[in-house]
Amino acid sequence: MLQTLTERLFDDGDRSDLDPFALFEEWFALAKDSEPNDPHAMALASADADGLPDVRMVLLNGRDTRGFVFFTNFNSAKGQQLLANPQAAMVMHWKSLRRQVRVRGPVEVVTPAEADVYFASRAKGSQIASSASRQSQPLDRRDTLVEQVAELTERIGEGAVPRPAHWSGFRIVPLSIEFWKDGQFRLHDRVRFTRTDPAGAWTNARLYP
Repeated sequence: MLQTLTERLFDDGDRSDLDPFALFEEWFALAKDSEPNDPHAMALASADADGLPDVRMVLLNGRDTRGFVFFTNFNSAKGQQLLANPQAAMVMHWKSLRRQVRVRGPVEVVTPAEADVYFASRAKGSQIASSASRQSQPLDRRDTLVEQVAELTERIGEGAVPRPAHWSGFRIVPLSIEFWKDGQFRLHDRVRFTRTDPAGAWTNARLYP
């Protein structure tokens, strides 16, 4: 019987030909079937100018063998932190599966074409909200934002919403991808894939839980 990638990952046989991106796709497909809300939610960690870590939940909006993509306002705290220090870590935890994936690596800005495509795919209300919000800046009251959204909605009317210059995406280019699966009595399974640069070959090792 043919083994799944996950079975091969944890059976302590030869893992040299396993692709962590293919493994991620196998786990993500399961999560989309089992998670009741937002299987693409992830915790994103960056660091401020003093080196103090900062973490928040965002949505994974794209992925391929280049890395993992999310979109944001570049004037936000995370946008400013990542532009100044383009390194990040992320974790996706799927409670229904009792599994998680951790990723670390440098960050790059996606191309304008990639940002345009994703922005165009969003609901118009979300496009307008992204244009109106001064993300992470002080807001005196909620009604101020609601009024700004209403004004922009009226101004745009039936027209298309242009992607704001300050809104785009980041790609985490992984140098480390770790797969964790819950085990009885805390005997969890952990395998971490690492490479020294984005063009390098992956190596992997099982880790103590």
